[in-house]
Amino acid sequence: MPAPTPEHLRLGRDCLIVLERTLLATAPLEACALLLGRSLEAELQLERIWPCCNCWQPAAERHRRFQLDPREQLLAQRWARAHDLQVLGAAHSHPSSGAEPSSTDRELCLGPSLMVIRSGLLHGSAALRAWWLPAAEDPDPNPRELPLHIAPGHLGE
Repeated sequence: MPAPTPEHLRLGRDCLIVLERTLLATAPLEACALLLGRSLEAELQLERIWPCCNCWQPAAERHRRFQLDPREQLLAQRWARAHDLQVLGAAHSHPSSGAEPSSTDRELCLGPSLMVIRSGLLHGSAALRAWWLPAAEDPDPNPRELPLHIAPGHLGE
């Protein structure tokens, strides 16, 4: 039975700031991060951003490709379990294209998984989009956009 499709992604402003800064930090190269949180019925709750190094080889292609370091993935999974969280998926940037999963993104992602993409071409809320990538055997294997719900953060206010 396929995993249920979440209806939206909820994150705090603090997570949003860390996510944005992480995904813009290496421009014009693609940046990446793991997304830690909880799956609550039809909602994904993002609680932590785990910045990762882009280890795509050859390095000259990192302006249009990314690969998460497997050691960082293992560390994030262990940390998440120890803190009653799970790895919900990954985020990455598209420095020179829109915030939609590319054919390469879809081919390399093993769903079901959350994918958040930050476009370097846009600004504001249109630059960051969340996608649910179902498992390959899902009756509808196409990515589905998830609305972002931004909750108040912990910014010392």
